[in-house]
Amino acid sequence: MSETTQEKIKFFTYKGLQLVRCGDVLYYGSMTDDYVAMLQILSKQKTPKLEVADKIKVYLMSTDDKLNPIEAIKRQSEKNGLYEALDLAGAWLERAKREGA
Repeated sequence: MSETTQEKIKFFTYKGLQLVRCGDVLYYGSMTDDYVAMLQILSKQKTPKLEVADKIKVYLMSTDDKLNPIEAIKRQSEKNGLYEALDLAGAWLERAKREGA
């Protein structure tokens, strides 16, 4: 992709970090950083108008493409609800950035 094409792509952000969804998986953070959070929706609750994520598995993953996916996982947890999952992921990403780990 050219730089002009990349500049036109705008990602949804939450608390200043990119949030990208592909099916039942959300990626939180920037792939140019050392770490990104992957949130996997395990179950959903139906409400009258839409489905809401219920149980979510949260992974802190290295963006180093030399690592296989299992080795890239540095932390993992399971949370109830998207807000709790994003809150935890944000804390992990902030700590990883601060520690330079």
